Amino acid sequence: MKPSIALETKRTAIRDAVGRFRSTNVRVFGSTRFGTDREDSDLDLLVDPLPGATLFDLGGLQVELEEMLGVLVDLLTPGDLPASFRARVLADAVPL
Repeated sequence: MKPSIALETKRTAIRDAVGRFRSTNVRVFGSTRFGTDREDSDLDLLVDPLPGATLFDLGGLQVELEEMLGVLVDLLTPGDLPASFRARVLADAVPL
């Protein structure tokens, strides 16, 4: 399944999961954002961790999303993005 299809069918469940794992402001970037995703593409998501969030929260969120959606998820925070293209990704990302 293309990530864009999984995203559209589970949009509310994704938002709910993000909140349960101490994160907020979920955004889509990459090929899914631009409509160029394929069956073998991953879903690129960006979240802002809330105070107190740990790597266990982010890892747990990624695992839950992959199981829920049936596609690979690349879950990042703004701080995870390399400085060389951080500004571009943040400008291009769209809220879920």
